[in-house]
Amino acid sequence: MPEALRAHFASRSGEHSGVLGVFLCQASRLPELITELIKIKPKEPLPLSLIIDTGLGGVPKAISIVESRSEILALRMVEMPAPSDVDEVWLERVSEFVPEDVIRVVEPRRGVGWLDGVRKVIEHGSWPKIRCGGKAGENFPSVDEVADFLSVVSGSAGASFKATNSLHRAVRHTDETSGFTHHGFLNLIVASARSLSGGDVRAALESTDSAALAAEAKGMSEPAAKAVRGLFASYAAASFDEPVADLGELGLL
Repeated sequence: MPEALRAHFASRSGEHSGVLGVFLCQASRLPELITELIKIKPKEPLPLSLIIDTGLGGVPKAISIVESRSEILALRMVEMPAPSDVDEVWLERVSEFVPEDVIRVVEPRRGVGWLDGVRKVIEHGSWPKIRCGGKAGENFPSVDEVADFLSVVSGSAGASFKATNSLHRAVRHTDETSGFTHHGFLNLIVASARSLSGGDVRAALESTDSAALAAEAKGMSEPAAKAVRGLFASYAAASFDEPVADLGELGLL
């Protein structure tokens, strides 16, 4: 925790702080986070995304703890995995537990009928989250699965989504150590733009042509760029330096 906070505050005061989002922390580690922040004494509250790893029933207590420490924490987002069956009652409880001014992010499990879960999440005013990788091959969704997800979200007026896991590089690539093919966050940006304009989404997700992807991203009009930011609103990466380095090399900063 001390190391993660040091890295976050260094990035927040650095040259590329404009692309840095919120600090992510599991609900189970809130006491640890608060202890370290009391030592650091930040000049302003830390923007926080609370990852619920204690079950839906633990949400009110976790939020209460964060709100009681408003001098050091500012709750911006609450994220949680959905049950295997994303039912209306569960989603209603999420809406009840999380304050209206806080973004709710819900991750439906991929599998049979998962796109129906994505639709339900959107209908209840939450952002769906798509997991793009992990420690096992089955954690990596196929190009078709990502394209189908984008089709559902972009087809829902005003909807936003968050992506997570294994998106530390801009462009699709195969990891030499694991052998897994990783999705790129720049691929997702371009695919999101195409999903809004009726372009070839799958080709954007499959592309390994970094120069072409960068050129397409650079060539977006300001209204198109704003629409993409509204749709693909956030993503989580284990590293800050790698994405920034990729963006710099591609001339996108």
